[in-house]
Amino acid sequence: MIKKPKGTEDILPSEIYIWQYVEDTARNVFESYNFEEIRTPIFEDYELFQRGVGDETDMVSKEMYDFEDKGGRRIALRPEGTASICRAFVQHKLYGPEYPKPYKLYYTGPMFRYERPQAGRQRQFNQMGVEVLGTDKCAMDVEVMAMAWDLFEELGLTNIKLVINTIGHPKERRQFIDALIEYLTPHREELSEDSRRRLETNPLRILDSKDAKDQQLLVNAPKISDYLSQESLDNFQKVQSMLDALEIPYEVDPLLVRGIDYYQDTIFEMMVEDDSIGSQSTICGGGRYDGLVEELGGPSTPGFGFGIGLERLILLLKDQKVAVPENEAVDVFVICMGETIDAMAMEIIQAARQAGLKADRDYMGRSMKSQFKTVDRLKAKTVIVLGEDEVQSQSFTLKNTETQKQISVNLSDWLTQPDVFFRQITMDTSVIDNYFKGE
Repeated sequence: MIKKPKGTEDILPSEIYIWQYVEDTARNVFESYNFEEIRTPIFEDYELFQRGVGDETDMVSKEMYDFEDKGGRRIALRPEGTASICRAFVQHKLYGPEYPKPYKLYYTGPMFRYERPQAGRQRQFNQMGVEVLGTDKCAMDVEVMAMAWDLFEELGLTNIKLVINTIGHPKERRQFIDALIEYLTPHREELSEDSRRRLETNPLRILDSKDAKDQQLLVNAPKISDYLSQESLDNFQKVQSMLDALEIPYEVDPLLVRGIDYYQDTIFEMMVEDDSIGSQSTICGGGRYDGLVEELGGPSTPGFGFGIGLERLILLLKDQKVAVPENEAVDVFVICMGETIDAMAMEIIQAARQAGLKADRDYMGRSMKSQFKTVDRLKAKTVIVLGEDEVQSQSFTLKNTETQKQISVNLSDWLTQPDVFFRQITMDTSVIDNYFKGE
């Protein structure tokens, strides 16, 4: 038996309604902020992520799936969404005067990283995110964070906290990194194995270490705030003032960093305040990346965005027992008894579907008892039993499975307007009377 690759999951029909609910809710929230959807390829040129994300980041150096295709091109499965969005922005000249400013986009789809699989973290995972290109205003930073906050509230989640920080402009950050390296180098052997490696490749990520000894060493380490310009400090203060005005609670964490090179200035994460979904408590993260479009060959264009890991988000919905609407029940189910009723059964359910009703029938020739079990499983609202008598009379009985109320219907009348009979049996009895009166 061939099984799914390690680190991947099948999302079965019994679970898909949760995914659809999350995605539909997110689209509604994003579009209320005037964001539009974009879809990019799941594989890109390797150089896109090498240049855009950073070849010394864990994401590119350790986790990214890359390979040569049959034409000898080095290809990578996308490990994140922002670089692809910015590549499309440059390639299609979406910065031109005919396009809106700022350019507000959202996306959803699979991403790929070679990691040790665990709850909420797979090698093929699903991410939803937003990107705003074309403005460096602090108000946009706050709008994007507010939109993420609104989404989680709309989904009914609780116990979420917003954590923010600023890592300044690249020049300021470089000065801070040099000071951090100078401080940590004498303590190199005391660092965890990951942090010793990061000291050479990506020192900022040491601030994000969960190792207790690393955290103890960082207590007296230099702080990024000591290296920020007045402009960076003022911008961060504006962000906090606007969050206060919107009454969105937040914490400032000077050790908060992001693991991708393109970030600068305001960064943020939204996380669960407890360990209810394990160590992977962050469900949303993002920030400002003003140099990325330029790095990819476009004009100087500021950007801000975030990504949400859908697997973690859905774990959290389940953990908090958030009520998620299940797929709608079948409106009409036709029970078929005998071999001569196929044509009539198909007429009935096709008319129902064309009237906007959800309809199905038995195709397996099962017993009436088995078919009624299917009715129960599908939670069908009404049922029709077809046999030889119904074919002869060209009429049938429509029955409400909950109230047991039933009415007799001529096939010709049903084909004209089946939704009228459905509404009569499930809702308003006056509708059918008005229909036959021509009202």
